[in-house]
Amino acid sequence: MTATVASHRKPRQHPLASLTGGTRTARTAATLALAGAATATVFDGTGQAASPPTLAQVKGRINALYQEAEVATQNYNGAKEAAGTARQELSRLQDEAARRTQKLNAARTELGALAASQYRSGGVDPTVRLLLSADPQRYLDGAAVLERAGSHQATAVAGYARRLGSVRQVRQRAEETAERLAATEATMKKHRVTVVHKLDTAEQLLSRLTAEQRQRMAGRDGAGKDGAGTDRADRGTRGDGPLDGIPHGPGAAAAAAPNPRAARAVSFAYAALGKPYVWGATGPSAYDCSGLTQAAWKSGGVALPRTTYTQISSGPRIDRSQLAPGDLVFFYSGISHVGLYIGGGKMIHAPHPGAPVRIAPIDQMPFAAATRPA
Repeated sequence: MTATVASHRKPRQHPLASLTGGTRTARTAATLALAGAATATVFDGTGQAASPPTLAQVKGRINALYQEAEVATQNYNGAKEAAGTARQELSRLQDEAARRTQKLNAARTELGALAASQYRSGGVDPTVRLLLSADPQRYLDGAAVLERAGSHQATAVAGYARRLGSVRQVRQRAEETAERLAATEATMKKHRVTVVHKLDTAEQLLSRLTAEQRQRMAGRDGAGKDGAGTDRADRGTRGDGPLDGIPHGPGAAAAAAPNPRAARAVSFAYAALGKPYVWGATGPSAYDCSGLTQAAWKSGGVALPRTTYTQISSGPRIDRSQLAPGDLVFFYSGISHVGLYIGGGKMIHAPHPGAPVRIAPIDQMPFAAATRPA
């Protein structure tokens, strides 16, 4: 019996043999895992074998970040404008509520005086006293008097109720406006965070470049400037002489503008050359793209809305072949950038941080549409 039981038992393995086998299994798994990780790293492009990005790739990424930041900037500008409108409306509603509350208090005082007068008259309702009268004529005469007296009291009560209702309505509108303002300010904060993040990322990429690489990239971006921040290739546009057979410069461009307001907008834009780009800025010392066009047309007596998304609807659309100085030219499919056309296929615009207000060809970015403010 003992021998039979023993024959069914599994042979005991040596402890070291088991440990050795487990170690081998673990080492094999680790080797496979490392190999898989290495393979994934290579395909991910993060391995040591991956070549560093070219200057053109870095420039493309930086430009993409600037464009994404500009989209967020226009969203921020729109939210800021909406917040300003809501803030003004809230202030107006609060003033209106205060005025109506003052009138309500006056009506309450009047009702209190009527109630006190009725109490002093005997405390018994005059209608009840008249009904108890045995003389019908006396009742009718008294009823006429009561109607006249009651009319004044009824008017006072109705007036109080009406004022109370209006105060409640105004206060409700003020509360709703305050909630809308809070939501809009939260949206502003979100867009601000996005803008700052995009610009910080672009700045970090730029900081990794050598001085020579930054200079080369700036040259490709048309950043070779004279003292006024104008492209060296466009120095001729600062005078009144021809360039490529087309008259350029503030005087010539203004003269070619379709109306005096557009001419003043062009002259303003020329005067802004070299001023820095600051996102959210509307001048006079710095601008973002839509801030510049808004300020330029304001000088011509035309109030443009704040953002590229709304400025595009500020006048009739103009075909690219019909562009004239002063027209607004928009870029990218999302209409996130705008410049002021000055003729000869060129515009004045505020490009992005680090690039001041300058003259640039409209072919420099994907053209989307054009508008002539009216």
